[in-house]
Amino acid sequence: MIDGEVIESEGLRHTPAGLARLAFRMRHTSMQQEAGMQRQVQCEVPALALGEMAQKLGSMQPGQLLRAEGFLAQRSLKSTQLVLHIDNVTLK
Repeated sequence: MIDGEVIESEGLRHTPAGLARLAFRMRHTSMQQEAGMQRQVQCEVPALALGEMAQKLGSMQPGQLLRAEGFLAQRSLKSTQLVLHIDNVTLK
């Protein structure tokens, strides 16, 4: 589970098979405990929603706050970049 803010969205598209697809980037900022000390964490996370989840999020705009759940996977067979595949999301 990760909280964040949408910073960019490619908009709702469809795969060649007709499956709804929404790729976006989210910014995560939080305070975490590491080695007994507080640490501020910031990162940008590429994310992907498919099917019904993509349709649910299709009108999402930059600035939208959300809590996302899913799994990490490689962008493609040739790329080792990780992408968060969204299984569940709560808009805030």
